[in-house]
Amino acid sequence: MQQNPNKKMEDSTPKHHDSDAAQLASLGYESEFRRDMSPWANFSLGFTYLSPVVGVYTLFAFALAQGGPPMIWSIIICGLGQLLVALVFSEVVAQFPVAGGVYPWARRLWGRKFAWMTGWVYLIALFVTISSVVYGAGPFLAQILGFEVSVNTTILCAIIILVLSTIINFLGTKVLAAAAVIGFAAELIGALVVGVWLLATQRHHGLGVLFDSFGAGSSHSYFYAFAAAGLIGTFLFFGFEACGDVAEEVPNPGALIPKAMRRTIYIGGAAAVFVSLALVLSVADIPAVIAGKDVTPVDTVLRGAFGVVGAKIVLGIVLISFLSCAISLQAAASRLAYSYGRDDMIVGSRLLKKFSSANHIPPYALLLAAIIPAIIVLGSKVSEDALTKIISFASLGIYIGFQMVVLAALRARLKGWKPSGKYQLGKWGVPVNIGALIYGIIAIVNMCWPRTPDAPWYDNYIVLVSGIVVIVFGLLYMMIHRSYGQSNMPYDDAIPKKYISTKKKAQ
Repeated sequence: MQQNPNKKMEDSTPKHHDSDAAQLASLGYESEFRRDMSPWANFSLGFTYLSPVVGVYTLFAFALAQGGPPMIWSIIICGLGQLLVALVFSEVVAQFPVAGGVYPWARRLWGRKFAWMTGWVYLIALFVTISSVVYGAGPFLAQILGFEVSVNTTILCAIIILVLSTIINFLGTKVLAAAAVIGFAAELIGALVVGVWLLATQRHHGLGVLFDSFGAGSSHSYFYAFAAAGLIGTFLFFGFEACGDVAEEVPNPGALIPKAMRRTIYIGGAAAVFVSLALVLSVADIPAVIAGKDVTPVDTVLRGAFGVVGAKIVLGIVLISFLSCAISLQAAASRLAYSYGRDDMIVGSRLLKKFSSANHIPPYALLLAAIIPAIIVLGSKVSEDALTKIISFASLGIYIGFQMVVLAALRARLKGWKPSGKYQLGKWGVPVNIGALIYGIIAIVNMCWPRTPDAPWYDNYIVLVSGIVVIVFGLLYMMIHRSYGQSNMPYDDAIPKKYISTKKKAQ
């Protein structure tokens, strides 16, 4: 009798699901999610969260004005630094494939208090980032719809995008996965098509321009100008952790998620460098950008290359990139909030841990990831400056959350943790971990560095101040509510039991 060639594949899938459930059960959880997200969709989720098009189009003008064409090298430097972080995360998620990302990882590596603060900082940063992405997309949608770009139309369009993102997330993992794949395809094709067209028709410079600062930073050392321009790289290279935020929705997560994380860095970084290269070589008057005479070089290049109609088509692709980025961010934030609720770690846990058996999503956690960003966006009606101050925390908060996990992993290694998941760095574990921590600290210092000496101190130090405010509020919450102590779920179990028992005896 002829054997069905698909039988092996059909049989292996349930086995994978059984082993995935067994691994999760050994970590203390029984998942309600469905493992409907393919490896390709998992990678696409991380890619659309990283969103090279959103990152480049948002900060290209700033980076070029600050550091001139050599700013492109900062993207490569930041990509290599964040690759080290991704490698550390890969080891952690391979051993602890639990929904929620940085919070459950920090819980296993260090303990409940440390995990609570890690998740708090990261969750606030995600909410703020969602609002910044949809607000940034507002003018693009307004232009496509033919509205005059103003505060009111930007807010309206931002809310429309946020509502659409929420609806897609509410439809479940399969729809989320499909949206991620569509967003990835649109963004990558758009980046390639736009980049190739610009290089073919609008190229005004040779590659030598990448080593010419055109006088940027002439008032002081070029190092400071390059560091400021490097903010484009720090803003770009996060998103890979979203692959692990949905660990309970991916089959064989211990093997597949580490691959997806690394691919997010490789492909997302390559796309970002390519788009930046095409734009740099297509800007006809670079000194005008540096002097502040052309503050929208991307719009200038796109209009010159594609005309009014073509530019609108490109804006449509950019808008899809913004939407898919918002969808991925919202998915990550909702899984983190759900993870908090499931462990009874925060006020409102009874609602946050509720799960829809129909769509296999945490509905109240998703609503939280829509309501808070909406409030932040609406706040710009009262004060656009207030919105700028809030958004200043976005990248810093994500980097702090990352580095808290990196620090926890290094501490655990030094106390005897030996990663036992399907992905391991082996002898390179400690050097990579140290390198990731050093890079992260440098990036955080660069983000906090005051660069507007003529502004009031609270504006000059706005990024640092916003970070301190969020952390202080978190500490006050921990002192008053102490919900971190109500959870009986496992914690600090990465460190060998021998060390833990010795520690407890000492206490």
